[in-house]
Amino acid sequence: MTTFDIRAPEFWSRPALDTELRRVFDVCNGCRRCLPLCPSFKDLMASLDREEVDGDAERLPGADTQRVVDLCYQCKLCYNHCPYTPPHRWMIDFPRVMLRARAVQVRERGGVTLQDRVLGNTDLVGRLGTAVAPLANWASQNRAHRAFMQAVLGIHQDRNLPRFHRETFSRWFAAHREPAPEPVTARVALFATCPVEYHNPAVGRATVAVLRHNRVDVTLPSQRCCGMPYLDGGAVGEAQRLIDDNVRSLGEAVREGRELVVPGPTCSYMMKQEWPWLATDGETARLVAERTRDLFEFLARLHQGGRLDTAFPLRPGRVAYQLPCHLRAQNMGTKSADVLRLTGADVTVIERCSAVDGTWGFKREYYQLSMKVAEPLFRDLGAARPERTATDCPLAGLQIAQGTGQRPRHPIQILAEAYGLPWE
Repeated sequence: MTTFDIRAPEFWSRPALDTELRRVFDVCNGCRRCLPLCPSFKDLMASLDREEVDGDAERLPGADTQRVVDLCYQCKLCYNHCPYTPPHRWMIDFPRVMLRARAVQVRERGGVTLQDRVLGNTDLVGRLGTAVAPLANWASQNRAHRAFMQAVLGIHQDRNLPRFHRETFSRWFAAHREPAPEPVTARVALFATCPVEYHNPAVGRATVAVLRHNRVDVTLPSQRCCGMPYLDGGAVGEAQRLIDDNVRSLGEAVREGRELVVPGPTCSYMMKQEWPWLATDGETARLVAERTRDLFEFLARLHQGGRLDTAFPLRPGRVAYQLPCHLRAQNMGTKSADVLRLTGADVTVIERCSAVDGTWGFKREYYQLSMKVAEPLFRDLGAARPERTATDCPLAGLQIAQGTGQRPRHPIQILAEAYGLPWE
């Protein structure tokens, strides 16, 4: 039976892991409900259907098992599709078993690969990139440098990369501290996310503008990466250190009576679902998880309570909105689309995976497959013929820009524009 306790010796046991993988694969083989979701399941079923395997997970070669692990990009959608998740007696948690497999592999190998160490250390890369933003942005477009990055770091030379901004969001926030207009409707602490901090501070500025416009008092506690990029590469220890620092800082904000608002779905998912089982201080991590709200989850609740300003002088027109997998995995509906519709926008919701998810789609080995899996998303966006394209996920935005040429905006930017707020 599976273990989700990373402190248990069994979690790190290769024989125990192999037994668990084959148990899970056997259940998946009998169900096949997740077959259309991702390459991992398609590869698993194809391997199980080979004549020499004949549906018996115990006969799967180790290379086939490893390939299933490698192809999982942690979209989390299979968990919601699965009828056997806890508290079912079969206790199937496919994404977490895949994370466990990567963690065990890293420990057996004696450490994280250079590729996963660079992709995982978003704070270091972000600080270096913003310090030399013009040079870093030039290098990301230079073919010779990109070929070097592919050869040394395994980041595909054709993958478009996020741009750096010299003025980080936290630096801007420190220079623009101001109280919310009275009477204050809510008090929140913003977990800005690495993409907002280093690559797209405009999303953070729009978030603050909309929240303050709705009389929400906003603070920005000390924070680090949510840990997902490291966890994606199996670097559990590195991820835990980041999580523990965040739990300490954000726990203080929660105990001051603040909710935690997050403009990035992967980070809000991590905070709600992964921090409680990974953090050293599980009690505070659970408190943080209970008080975490994705940005539009928070705004929708303001509206439900009659506290959201719905006077919008501008209309966004036709919006094609890609619903990120890590929002779908939170089972909260389509809150971003719902709030955008309050502006008078005609919103088409597209529930298609962008297949970047974390660091997977950046890697040389999976870039082409990532683009192929995202083709239905590109097709549906084109068919919608929107005036604006939107997604809450910055990596989905990169993928959409690469596959369609459209430059998606975060829904909060569209909302700020509908209010006529000065945030750019």
